Amino acid sequence: MARPAVGQEGMKIGALASRSGVPVKTLRYYEDLGLLPAIGRSEGGYRLFDEHSLRRLEFIRRLKTLGLSLEEIQACLAVHDAGALPCDSIQAQLLNQIERIDHQIRDLRHLKTELKELLARWQQNPIDDGSEICPNLHI
Repeated sequence: MARPAVGQEGMKIGALASRSGVPVKTLRYYEDLGLLPAIGRSEGGYRLFDEHSLRRLEFIRRLKTLGLSLEEIQACLAVHDAGALPCDSIQAQLLNQIERIDHQIRDLRHLKTELKELLARWQQNPIDDGSEICPNLHI
C-alpha cells in the first residue's frame, strides 16, 4: 500500500476509532472488505485515514441503520468509488429492504397467530405420562 505523500496528513486507526466511535476491530474488518480503504501507511507502518474516512464511516453507519447488509453497502460504495453518485443503487437497495421487511412482517404475523392458538389450548396442569417433555407443546 502506498505511503501518503509528503505533507499529507492522516490519522492512525486508533484516532479514527476514537473520533468515529467505531471499534478498531470493526475498522480493520471494513478495511479488509474494501469498505474503508486506508490512504496509506505511516513511516512506522500504521494504517492512515483522513477526514473522508469519517464521512465514509457515517455513510456506512447510516445504511446499516436502514438494514442494508455490508455486501449491499459495498455495492453502493463501489458505484461511488467509480466516480458516480450511488443514489439509484441505494434506492434499489432500500426498495429491496422494504420487501424484506414486508416478508418479515408476514412471517411474524403468522408466528403470532400460531402462538395465540397454542396458548388458547394451554393446560395449566397437564398430565405427565412420561412420553413428552411438555405436553402443551404436543408436536
